[in-house]
Amino acid sequence: MQRRSFLIAVPSVLAAARHCLAGDAVKPKSDLAGAMGITTGSFSRHVSEMPAKGKLVMLDLPKIMQGELDLKVIDLMTATLPSLEPAYCERFRAAAEKAGCVITNLKMNQKDLDMASRDEATRLHALTIYKKTIDAAQRLGCRWVRPLPGKKMPDMQLLTAAYRELIEYAGPKGISLLIENNAWLSDDPEAIPRVIQAVGKGIAAQPDTGNWKPMARYAGLEKAFPLAVTCDFKALTLGPNGEHADYDLRRCFDIAWQSGFRGPWCFEHFHEELGMLFREFGLLRDMLRVWMKEKEGSG
Repeated sequence: MQRRSFLIAVPSVLAAARHCLAGDAVKPKSDLAGAMGITTGSFSRHVSEMPAKGKLVMLDLPKIMQGELDLKVIDLMTATLPSLEPAYCERFRAAAEKAGCVITNLKMNQKDLDMASRDEATRLHALTIYKKTIDAAQRLGCRWVRPLPGKKMPDMQLLTAAYRELIEYAGPKGISLLIENNAWLSDDPEAIPRVIQAVGKGIAAQPDTGNWKPMARYAGLEKAFPLAVTCDFKALTLGPNGEHADYDLRRCFDIAWQSGFRGPWCFEHFHEELGMLFREFGLLRDMLRVWMKEKEGSG
């Protein structure tokens, strides 16, 4: 289905559906209201399997999250995990539980997968890999997984069918699917709600504050946050006191809050030096704490 025909085919009744599309199965539990954490894609350039200066061993992340950063939520990305084998997943989950952290999501960022390809073999290969990754997510204790959306807008019927197949596979494992404004979804504020509308129950939004094309950012967040169960609160370059010139982080937060979203807020941020990255996570943490306190105080 071409882009124009898809836009025409989906009814413009999204506003009335926003509160029911995600469904009870994918709504965040009350323990995540106000919770903050990190999406591990932030550590892509810092991860090491063995201890090394200036590097992070992923198994050490949970104790750092709680002991040094006072953050609870771990939003995993496959690229930062040294293994998806059962033994490693169980070790990481045990480390998280011991530290009092919760692993919420696994971003399935395996390369060269296209679950909506017109080529059947390519499509089936992607779905097979994603299902194996969902098995790993279950061992990690995740409640959500997020497949990659693809670089170009796909055939919507194939995309919808792929999401439904993964939802049906993941559902009995207590896992639901997420969709993020990435690639072809990043310049269309209506893309996330339209896909969720088409797929139906079992999928929810994971808005990323940074992935939007500039002209679509705030309108896209306004459309996506009412359907969100988690978010990537992404910041680009930060100044010494948390200044952020690339876009208005406070406005992103206000849009989320106005929509009724209360968390979890998963920071995604990058810095060449690991120590400075941890410091800037602290700046983002303190910033959101102040903003949430202001909102709660104003009723």
